[in-house]
Amino acid sequence: MSFTSRLLSSLDRFSEPRIAHAHCDLPCGVYDPAQARIEAESVKACIEKFNASDDPVFRERATFIKEERADLVKHHLWVLWTDYFKPEHLEKHPELHDIFWKATKAAGAAKKTNDVSVADGLLADIGEIDRIFSETKKA
Repeated sequence: MSFTSRLLSSLDRFSEPRIAHAHCDLPCGVYDPAQARIEAESVKACIEKFNASDDPVFRERATFIKEERADLVKHHLWVLWTDYFKPEHLEKHPELHDIFWKATKAAGAAKKTNDVSVADGLLADIGEIDRIFSETKKA
């Protein structure tokens, strides 16, 4: 295959539009752990409301909403971890990987339980991420 043929063949892959996915439609550079925290607070509130109710229909709704919100916590944490934090942040805060791992695992665990202490642990993990995030914004 000649050079020209190879070049034209490789350019063909650019002729069709491709769909790109991001946490928003434009890589805006706006990141904040508050998004994950608000969803985690909703998870905790749903657990508390579930535990305070005897109504099976209400409890089913609370469980559904809690699970949706827990997925959103994971989403917002992953966006922060993969898009905001850089190698220089990890050098300064080597515990970041473990904190994110714990927080996303806690969000997953919150989907499977109605134990408020799991939601409290999730909020504590997000608080630690927020503390480090704030430090990186000052630098």
